[in-house]
Amino acid sequence: MKKQIAIISLLLVCNVNIQAQQLGNAFKEMLQQIEEVVKSPPAQTLIEQQVNTDSIIQKKKIPVVWKIGALNSLNFSQLALSNWAAGGQGSIALNAYTDWTARMSKGRHLWENRFQAAFGFVHAFGDLYKKSDDKLIFDSKWGFQAYDKLFISSAFNFTSQMSQGLEYPKDAAPKKISNFLAPGYFSLGLGIDYKPYNYFSISASPLTSKMVLVTDTLLRPRYGNHDKAIRMELGAQVKLYLKKEVFTNVVVSTDLTLFSNYLRNPANIKAFWNLLIDLKVNKYMSANFRLNMIYDDEITITDRNGNSGPRLQIKEVFGIGLTYSFGQR
Repeated sequence: MKKQIAIISLLLVCNVNIQAQQLGNAFKEMLQQIEEVVKSPPAQTLIEQQVNTDSIIQKKKIPVVWKIGALNSLNFSQLALSNWAAGGQGSIALNAYTDWTARMSKGRHLWENRFQAAFGFVHAFGDLYKKSDDKLIFDSKWGFQAYDKLFISSAFNFTSQMSQGLEYPKDAAPKKISNFLAPGYFSLGLGIDYKPYNYFSISASPLTSKMVLVTDTLLRPRYGNHDKAIRMELGAQVKLYLKKEVFTNVVVSTDLTLFSNYLRNPANIKAFWNLLIDLKVNKYMSANFRLNMIYDDEITITDRNGNSGPRLQIKEVFGIGLTYSFGQR
């Protein structure tokens, strides 16, 4: 009987030990699970991390597209005479022109840039070298697409020339009438830009600030600055721009800018019109025609009879020569 009781007691002790061991293991597993829960981030944090990750991926998916193009031309003409009975005078002429464009688009943002430079001279043998063409223009426009074809835009323009310009009156020494930054025009406007087609746009800037800089004191009265180096204007500006291949290898580019100065004679509209027709003969030869017209009542010009006042300014350049272009213009 005592042996049976001892055996039963031993079995009970072993069973208790086994249960205690199992309970301890279960308790350890519970503690490990609690520790993992404490260390792991909350569900909200995981959701935020996923949202941030998705946002970063979406941002990376927005491409930045650049389109760059250029037109470079060099026109040269020469005339030589020897014992020519009908008379005449030998001469040489050279005209260079470059037109670069850079366009960046990213999502609803659009940034357009254009740089133009031209220089030319004519030299009649036995006479002075005379400048025939000189301009320096930079345009930059940023736009945010508000609707399908309507952009909220900001436009900047700089216009000047590279070297001094001279006037050659009869029986008198040459007279300086322009120079680099004499004048120099700077403008910044805020408004809207409507692009109904990819080759045509209309910009309206009801708030446009213009600065006219004339660094040469002798030239300030000619450009309306009187005795000041800087003249400020504030007004409204409208600009129309068109660039289209009208025929095969014939590209027409033109822009018209109208400006009204709120601060002085707003009814007097200043007009600037530029026209470029480029006819491509082959890869390295082309003919181009450039026409520039300006009317600015602040600029005083003296005619052949000595009368001074605002005049319609016209410049025309036609040339056939070497050309090289690339990219999307």
